[in-house]
Amino acid sequence: MQGRKNYSEKLFMNFQLSERIPKDNFYRRLKEALDLKFLYNDTRELYGKTGNPSIDPVVFFKLMLTGYLENITSDRRLMEHCSMRMDVLYVIGYDIDEQLPWHSTISRTRQLYPAAVFESLFNKVFNLCVDKGMVSGHTQAVDSAPIKANASMESLELKKPFQSVRRYFEVVDSENNQQTQVDISSSVGLITAPQHHLNRVKYNHDKLRKNPVGAAGAAHEKAQLFSNKTHYSPNDPDARISVKPGKARKLNYHCSMSVDTAEGVISHIQADFADGRDSQYLPDITVKVQSRLRENGLHVSDLLADAGYSNGPNYEFLELKNITGWIPPFGMYKAEREGFAYDKEKDEFTCSMGKTISFKRFDRNPDGRLQKSYRASRKDCIPCVLKESCTPNLPCKRIQTTAYDEPYRRAYDRQQSKRGHRMKKLRQSTVEPVFGSLVYYYGLKRIYVIGKAGAHKVMLMAATCFNLKKYLKSIKRKTLKSVALEAPKSLFSNFIACPPISPAFSHAF
Repeated sequence: MQGRKNYSEKLFMNFQLSERIPKDNFYRRLKEALDLKFLYNDTRELYGKTGNPSIDPVVFFKLMLTGYLENITSDRRLMEHCSMRMDVLYVIGYDIDEQLPWHSTISRTRQLYPAAVFESLFNKVFNLCVDKGMVSGHTQAVDSAPIKANASMESLELKKPFQSVRRYFEVVDSENNQQTQVDISSSVGLITAPQHHLNRVKYNHDKLRKNPVGAAGAAHEKAQLFSNKTHYSPNDPDARISVKPGKARKLNYHCSMSVDTAEGVISHIQADFADGRDSQYLPDITVKVQSRLRENGLHVSDLLADAGYSNGPNYEFLELKNITGWIPPFGMYKAEREGFAYDKEKDEFTCSMGKTISFKRFDRNPDGRLQKSYRASRKDCIPCVLKESCTPNLPCKRIQTTAYDEPYRRAYDRQQSKRGHRMKKLRQSTVEPVFGSLVYYYGLKRIYVIGKAGAHKVMLMAATCFNLKKYLKSIKRKTLKSVALEAPKSLFSNFIACPPISPAFSHAF
């Protein structure tokens, strides 16, 4: 007989979410594994004593976790998604007939909470991973990537010269003969780059105008003329122009991350300005990673990074911290100079003609980097037969080297060893897949909030969800393993407990 389902909504029903959610459901296991009650103390000072009650902080962060676990970056779409998922309603503590918070409440609460609250949640999940033995601590892999900001290159505006603004106020004050205090400390929309940087930008612009070459994938025909020293985004002043070879210039944030090499748990993540070099962020990352691991009784001994983090101060900094840095020296560094032999004890070079090039003084280049200057004697260079090919435009040979030559050489020797090659492969197989997962599966393909502080919160939540998923997978894997180990014992005990077979029954077979 053919069946037919007749449906009519019931006015009253007997229904419990806990009975409908399977025992092995991800969000049910999340609810049992993660206790977020500590957030009440962390957010208590952010609210007043009177007025309407706000959204529950635990509910807010559970909704945030759901968004990044489901790769949903829109607050409006997140609330629509949660209203149709019984397992999500169960984990946030809402029944099917309860109204969820407005999406604007989620946005305002994210702005209200400081980054320290998001960091405390990240530390909570990281501590759970440490307690499960998922973090070794001794080897950390560091890398970075640009993350698209919520701003367009079409919205860029020219900065105003900082010095001219200052002179304008000085002239006005002198004319009015009054000490008017004007706040000109803010550098948003003002040119603050040194003159030699601006000269370099002007040279590149003139070169591009004479020989226009469109960048691959550039959306704007004049995109190559945009620079952080001369342009800014009024929509998001913290966003910076950055470019990678073969890609168009975009307004990005700089995401720096450290990953433990044991099981790929993220040990640190932070948002920085995208116009900075990787190398300038390494000391801050190292200090924060050391502090977080020390709180969990762990110690960093090796740090892996690519050549973007290479510079002399970083090598010396890691050595002072008793950390072995597996960072290949940058391509501009020369371990050997062709035609010139270096004597470490005398700290001098010798040319192919046997003349000495002695150390003279320490200098700084226009970017402020410390250098060592070596110079030969004019008496040796002027009559030399190789002068035209060696130093045609100067009276004597000059050599500029980094002041951190010894740390550079030690790093170079480490990287050329067999262990150095293994460490390079370990870094590539550890931190780079994590970045790919965050970008494509944890909502980090684009930052949909404004400001560096908001970008830092987004990155913290994505990293927290990544670690949390690894933690829950580890619990499930260990549970299944323990069940598999106990199963043969139970079967064997049942077999021993069985009564012996009677002779008559055995004779029948």
